[in-house]
Amino acid sequence: MTDALSRALTSREWLLADGATGTNLFNMGLQSGDAPEFWNENEPEKIRTLYRNAVNAGSDLFLTNSFGANASRLKLHDAGHRAYELSKLAAELGREVADAADRDVIVAGSVGPTGEIMGAAGTLSHESAVEMFEETAKGLMDGGADVLWVETISAPEEYRAAAEAFGNIGAPWCGTMSFDTAGRTMMGVTAPAMVEMVDTLPNAPIAFGANCGVGASDLMRTVRGFAATGTTRPIIAKGNAGIPKYHDGHIHYDGTPELMAEYACLARDAGARIIGGCCGTLPEHLSAMRAALETRPKQGMPTLEEIAAKLGGFSSETDGTNPAAGKIRERRGRRRG
Repeated sequence: MTDALSRALTSREWLLADGATGTNLFNMGLQSGDAPEFWNENEPEKIRTLYRNAVNAGSDLFLTNSFGANASRLKLHDAGHRAYELSKLAAELGREVADAADRDVIVAGSVGPTGEIMGAAGTLSHESAVEMFEETAKGLMDGGADVLWVETISAPEEYRAAAEAFGNIGAPWCGTMSFDTAGRTMMGVTAPAMVEMVDTLPNAPIAFGANCGVGASDLMRTVRGFAATGTTRPIIAKGNAGIPKYHDGHIHYDGTPELMAEYACLARDAGARIIGGCCGTLPEHLSAMRAALETRPKQGMPTLEEIAAKLGGFSSETDGTNPAAGKIRERRGRRRG
């Protein structure tokens, strides 16, 4: 185990990841419909600030501003040919910030979904997906990323394509899926099914888990599902800061720093080794999460009732695996539209 993330996991019980990229960039002036990746070139100081804010709030690891830096997504902005270049810039800025920190900080190269559909229902071939992921991955690693981090994946075919691409260039990697449809990903993957898939990959990730989805409660139920399989691979939990609400022309998330502090400790207690936030998670959330993880003693596996009491009810009655699982009814309007 020679990569930076594996070394950190060997010596640490938990690592704090970062928060939202999009939410924080919108707060800096990014407009809806704009490609955030262009800011790596046009607004580099704002991207440095994004990274620094996570580090200053206590993150041991942050993701680069490269979620949509693949040929398919950039093609929508007439920049499909710039995937490698914009990915490399994202990682270079991250490397600069991490190297200036007063402690070890890991730069994780964010790799988002292609935006196209694979499998029998889609038009994107496995070979094309691998090619796209490999181009982005090369840019990130050449720019100085410590590890690749594919995230918000729904389809197992796309997860496998990313794994193959990362293996082609010999890069260490992690990968999360988004369980946003009654305990399943949009393409029907359950938590146990993800564990089975990950364990059978020729190029398995260092760590795996869930990000985004509906809210912290639902993500915690998924983390419990991972842990219940008995997996020994490090689990990632990167939940949204509450539920999105439309207010004054903008989307806001209702999760407070106090709620995210509770979530962070519950995630740790459920077995997650890498804990962070996703949509809506700001530096103040991260600071509260870090303080809670450092000061609150570890407890046993939280029950569904404890999760619901501390984070709010679930958006669905089941975790996606069987009709009887997880029947804690919703107490607030939590389903994302």
